Amino acid sequence: VFQFGGPEVLKLQPDVPIPVPGEGQVLIKVHACGVNPVETYIRSGSYARKPALPYTPGSDVAGVIESVGERVTAFKEGDRVFTVSTISGGYADYAVAAADRTFPLSDKLDFKQGAAVGIPYFTAYRALFQKGCAAAGQSVLVHGASGGVGIAACQIARACGLKVLGTAGTEEGMSVVLRNGAHRAFNHREPHYMDKIKEYVGTEGVDIVIEMLSNVNLPADLQILAYAGRVMVVGCRGPVEINPRDTMSKESSITGVSLFLATEEEMRECAAAVLDGIEAGWLKPTVGSEYLLADVTKAHEDIIHGSGARGKMVLL
Repeated sequence: VFQFGGPEVLKLQPDVPIPVPGEGQVLIKVHACGVNPVETYIRSGSYARKPALPYTPGSDVAGVIESVGERVTAFKEGDRVFTVSTISGGYADYAVAAADRTFPLSDKLDFKQGAAVGIPYFTAYRALFQKGCAAAGQSVLVHGASGGVGIAACQIARACGLKVLGTAGTEEGMSVVLRNGAHRAFNHREPHYMDKIKEYVGTEGVDIVIEMLSNVNLPADLQILAYAGRVMVVGCRGPVEINPRDTMSKESSITGVSLFLATEEEMRECAAAVLDGIEAGWLKPTVGSEYLLADVTKAHEDIIHGSGARGKMVLL
């Protein structure tokens, strides 16, 4: 990306020198890289965090260690790994990442699944537990549950003993949501679907809402919360008007979630939970649309304007 703008500013560069890992860094031969909505906001220049131009997007890399920098002892050449962030950018054949942002990729997962772990599962865990204070026996509504973060939230919440409700925009998406841990799924493209959720949860409401499109759903979310319920804002594409009085009647709260702001200790906690989930076998990323690196422009168009997510989008 040499300038901020629409998907067309993504330019494939051949003949780019392979980066060299510095101290505490690793060089990864990339097999797959996840695509996240936030990468389209950063590319457009509308996000609060703007990288220096030119830059290569991409955080969720899965691949094989090509070489390691000084003072790296946790990895060696040939190790299968995934990352939660990169230094040089993941939309590339090779990527440099900090060793402490790189994790072993279990043989239980292929590289495409490895590219679907980092941002989605760390974000979902942070939203549910570090910010949302979720506890077994509570209920959670995952709005937009068929995408990468949504599926992660459903799997984690179900494994940790929560009652899980999810929404999706297609029948296929709803099926994906149910297969990945939700007790009930609702179609958020149906008129009055929130009334169906209200009818299902009754007067108790839901304890937590994981919200991927708060500019559309936030006012309705506040109506469905239980006493002391909380909305975790994971995604937003514009402003929204709410009545703050709706938070007073139930002493509810609205909290923004950003993995970029996690402390080192919080990142370690996320990593431990995710690696435990992979080992236990319940953490199984669902890969959705797949694109070759040369088709990244189409990927950026589809992740915003597609008909509905059915798993994590990846570049191969």
